[in-house]
Amino acid sequence: MPAKKADTPTIMSQLSDQELLNARARLPQHVVHRSFVAETVVLNLRTGKYHGLNPTAGRMLDALEAAPTVGAAVPELAGEYGLERERIQSDLLTLTRGLLERGLIVTADDDAA
Repeated sequence: MPAKKADTPTIMSQLSDQELLNARARLPQHVVHRSFVAETVVLNLRTGKYHGLNPTAGRMLDALEAAPTVGAAVPELAGEYGLERERIQSDLLTLTRGLLERGLIVTADDDAA
């Protein structure tokens, strides 16, 4: 049986929307970030690459870190931005998949977290 790679970004980014909404997102130890007025800078210490997030994406990243699951961040963000939950959910899923593909976050099933 091959070794389990729960934190592999390419595998985790292929989760269905529902699986991703039920997963917990977190920053791995090799990723740091800092928020500024105009952007949030996220640095992958393994690759040396940094990524700039606009203020909305930076706020979504903070919500992902604080929430027990990706889906649990949706109501808070919808209320904060005054937008429909479906719109926030779609945008949050897109951001989450992008962060996963770049190795800036990893996910774990809610039961395993």
